[in-house]
This record gives sequence, C-alpha cells and structure tokens, in this order.
Amino acid sequence: MSLKPIVLHGHAGGPNPWKVAIALEELNVPYEHKLWEFPDLKTEKFEKMNPNGRTPAIEDPNTGITLWESGAIIEYLVETYDKEGKFTYTSSPEKYQLKQWLHFQMSGQGPYFGQLAWFKNYHPEKIQSAVDRYTKEIKRVCSVIDAHLKSTGKEYLVGDKYTYADLSFVPWNILVGWLAGEEFEKEIQKDLPTYWAWWQRVLSRDAVQKVKKDREAALAKAH
Repeated sequence: MSLKPIVLHGHAGGPNPWKVAIALEELNVPYEHKLWEFPDLKTEKFEKMNPNGRTPAIEDPNTGITLWESGAIIEYLVETYDKEGKFTYTSSPEKYQLKQWLHFQMSGQGPYFGQLAWFKNYHPEKIQSAVDRYTKEIKRVCSVIDAHLKSTGKEYLVGDKYTYADLSFVPWNILVGWLAGEEFEKEIQKDLPTYWAWWQRVLSRDAVQKVKKDREAALAKAH
C-alpha cells in the first residue's frame, strides 16, 4: 500500500521543521514541505493547525492526524512509520534513553542556541553578557554529548546505532558557525573531539546532506 505524502508546514529560517524533514527522509516517508512566511504563522489559517503559531506542524492524510511540536512529531513518525525499528528501540532501557536525549535536545539545545541567535543577531540592543552566556551554553551542551560518548565508548547517543535521538540535534548544530563564529567552531572541534567525531558521522548521512541543501535553497529563495 502506497503512502500519501505528509504535509510538513515549516519556515525556511526555523531549524525545527528541518529536524522533521530529516526524520521523514530517513524513514523514506513521502512528504511535501510547505514553507510559510513568518507573518502568516499568526493567522487564523495556520493557528487552526498550531495554536502556538510556530513551525513545524504536520498533516498526515494516512492517519488523519494534525500534530505540532517537533519532538512530538518525531515520536509520532517513528512509532507510526518505523515498524522495523531502524531508527529507534522499542525495549527498555534504550526506549526511554531515546526520549531522554530528545527531551534534552528540546529543552537544552534548542532554547539556548535560539537565545544566542536572538541576542547576537536580532535583539535591538547589544547585551554582551547575554551573548557570552549563551555562547558558553552552546559549548556546555556539546560537552554533555562529548562526555556521554566518552563514557559509553559508543558512536551514537543510544545503543549501537544512529537513531532519532542523534538526528534531532542536527538543525541547530548546523548553525553553530553562524551563531558563534568559525573560530568558536574550531575550538569545539579541538576541545571536544569525541563530540566532533559523532557530529561528523551524523552530518555525513545522505538524508542530512539532502535536507541541509534543501534548507540552503529555501533560504536563498526567501532572500
């Protein structure tokens, strides 16, 4: 039975929709990525899908579900379309460790990386202490992954394979050079080599590279 394309609602500049796109690519689920202009996210049309007025949201014609919040969407996609467990685990403790890392990405990586983006690029006043704080938080988040991988001796965050936990970190990680500068990125590479090796493994995946190029094309078109 062939699947109907899922509609992924996103915004070219927002990292979180691209996380969902990577999951869809990895799961080989057909999808249409509809990109919205930022002001349109606060219209009644969009807020019927997501009352928070943020991306991403998905509409899945195969199940009839409309869903928002990237973490919830990732869990839904894996539970619905990864029946072979290619990018997940279904037994304890790995099943819950996956959720642990996804929650860390949503509560630890996304907000702190996003705050640096705001204070460095969009805040009307220059507040250096805020820029310094969130730059340090980027390194701290990366160091958590570095320490974990060192302690486990594994190549990926959970178990012995690449999972949705790993892919969830991709869109914000791609922006580190833009957020904190190339010299900072070189510092991360030097000081956190285990993290950096993991990041290069994840970054090299075909699905990640495709979505990275799709994002770059979308941004170029938007500008």
